[in-house]
Amino acid sequence: MHRLCATLVLLATAQTAAADCGDAPGPCEIDSGTYHVILPDGPPKGAIMFLHGYGGNGLGSLGRNGWAGTALARGYAVIGPDGDPMEGREGRSWSFHPNGPEVRDETAFLTAVRDDAAARFGLDADSMVLAGFSIGGSMTHYLACAAPQAFAAYLPVGGAFWRPHPETCAGPVKLLHTHGWTDTTVPLEGRVIGGRDVNDPQAFVQGDVFYAMRLWRQVNGCVQLAPDRFVAEGPFMRRAWDRCTPGSALEFALFPGGHRVPDGWIDMALDWREGL
Repeated sequence: MHRLCATLVLLATAQTAAADCGDAPGPCEIDSGTYHVILPDGPPKGAIMFLHGYGGNGLGSLGRNGWAGTALARGYAVIGPDGDPMEGREGRSWSFHPNGPEVRDETAFLTAVRDDAAARFGLDADSMVLAGFSIGGSMTHYLACAAPQAFAAYLPVGGAFWRPHPETCAGPVKLLHTHGWTDTTVPLEGRVIGGRDVNDPQAFVQGDVFYAMRLWRQVNGCVQLAPDRFVAEGPFMRRAWDRCTPGSALEFALFPGGHRVPDGWIDMALDWREGL
């Protein structure tokens, strides 16, 4: 029993260390913050930067028993940036809300993480993709809107724009948004947080995911509102717009579940990315 416990501790320690800054203990540090990296056994095929949800941190997103392990097995490095520490409470978040305080220039931070990780670990910055869950998914949408060329593609899950919705974005993108059909934490239509109703000036109001997809169709120059293709594979019901600006890509995947990163998401997302 003592030998078994010691082995489990060593395995846990090894996994934690490997998810810090490559082989080095502790997070990778840049001037504007910190991030964590796990690397595949061989030369990386590519890299995914994943933004954690509310109250999380970059290290917590990189568990090898979940989707990150699947990404590693497919040859991808996974990068987990740390959000901003939340004042008076545990955990971290992102400065993304259009009416909220800007704790940090997140676009500058995340592009700096991209460049630093590429230089440290021999990754291709130009092919790196940005993903995120919940508020991390919202941050992914906002960065795609502000700096569409910063990442090769965007893979938000369970989070989109907040109200007031942006009216336009800087340019076309490659984006696959995934959302749970029965999500009640971030409902597809949004919800009011910290106020009485959507007209309360003190309220923070989640945005409408259908509005976000309509905006991306406009930004991507898609010729019609209705999807060009419907694809049902495994648990995912996907809607794709093909007749859009050359070099752009847009899909919307729904699954029968709530507020989570669903099983099979990373394989679906990487298959989509590799097929572009």
